[in-house]
Amino acid sequence: MSTNFSVPDHPTPQLIKVAERAKEASILLGQSTNEQRCESLTEMANALNDNADEILKANIQDLERSEKEGLNKSLLSRLQLTKTKLKGCIDGVLKVSNLVDPIGERQLHRKLDENLILERVTVPLGVLGVIFESRPDALIQIASLAVRSGNGALLKGGSEAKATNQAIMDSLDKGLSKSNVGSGALSLLTTRQESLGLLRLDRFVNLIIPRGSNELVQFIQENTRIPVLGHADGICHLYVDNSVDIDKAISIALDSKIQYPAACNAIETLLIHEDVAEMFLEKGLPIFSSAGVILKGDANSQSLGVKNKADEVDWSTEYLDLILSIKIVRNIDEAIEHIRKYSSRHTEAIVTDDKEVAEKFLSSVDSAGVYHNCSTRFADGFRYGFGAEVGISTQTLPPRGPVGLEGLVTYRYYLRGDGDLVKDFASGDRSFSHVDLPL
Repeated sequence: MSTNFSVPDHPTPQLIKVAERAKEASILLGQSTNEQRCESLTEMANALNDNADEILKANIQDLERSEKEGLNKSLLSRLQLTKTKLKGCIDGVLKVSNLVDPIGERQLHRKLDENLILERVTVPLGVLGVIFESRPDALIQIASLAVRSGNGALLKGGSEAKATNQAIMDSLDKGLSKSNVGSGALSLLTTRQESLGLLRLDRFVNLIIPRGSNELVQFIQENTRIPVLGHADGICHLYVDNSVDIDKAISIALDSKIQYPAACNAIETLLIHEDVAEMFLEKGLPIFSSAGVILKGDANSQSLGVKNKADEVDWSTEYLDLILSIKIVRNIDEAIEHIRKYSSRHTEAIVTDDKEVAEKFLSSVDSAGVYHNCSTRFADGFRYGFGAEVGISTQTLPPRGPVGLEGLVTYRYYLRGDGDLVKDFASGDRSFSHVDLPL
């Protein structure tokens, strides 16, 4: 979405009708049983599997067109939907259906006084507005999580994936139409004007979830009154401590960078303790070079063989490519300070055999995910066992990190009485007992 477009004051009448339909459907979906929603996801997965060839053909069309139009390498990588990736998405839908029902969980059960009982129970948010770029697999993930959590969803993908997204939505509709839930809760928006109008649907949409570029997320955050869940940057760091197994550190650093460099949880900066920098780089430089990684370093790392200079802007750049900035630090405190200054608070990791140093890092770095001796690429809802994720949140308030079902429900207070009046408590004729009852 280009920031050159101004947000319209009013959504079109057609878009309002679509939003009203999603709202009405979401109310019925929120009242459906756990078994009905699980059945719906099974039907969605079956339909995706039955129509896999059509989806992959549509994706090839999108890839060929987008490549001709000059779409950059990282976005092309995100756009590509391979047979293996699609199978993983379908498995994710089935896994979401096997998760614990997030709706109707009683979190609080309290007797305020005789026959005056308070409950706090989880309920769906309502309607999700999802705007995403390039990644058609996001459509599958979010649609499955929305249905499982009893929410409707208005989904707008990028034009580069229009054929793939339509093929996926057609399949999801086929699956849902065979279930007791029906397909009315999910709608695919197709025009730029609709995506802009979506930002003004605060009467109908309860949460906006952007998945895409820094520019996209910032534009949405600045142009809607609807709460936004997302992150603008994925500037992740790996710190190699002086108490470390060099081979293990290189292996983790390599996986964190090259396993999928276009991902927001791939590292962009590698921090190395000065005591092991020479040993690490002597062994690691040829390995990174053979993997096609371009290294950019500070003066100290350049003196140890890193060919390219890292400028100030590199420390705050999300490359989304096989480029990695390297800085040599004196100690863990300097590493933490660098992370605090430049991190997007997504995911950071430390490689060390010193448990005390590791705990200091884990407790001092304020990011959504902080790891010890493992790749930052684990920051993912599917890998966390969430089945899928609607996105990554780097905000301090929950939900934080990969957001699965728990981030798509809120709660409601129910109070049941028998003619109870506040004046009786205010006068002292009655008093609160506040006795917690079994959940």
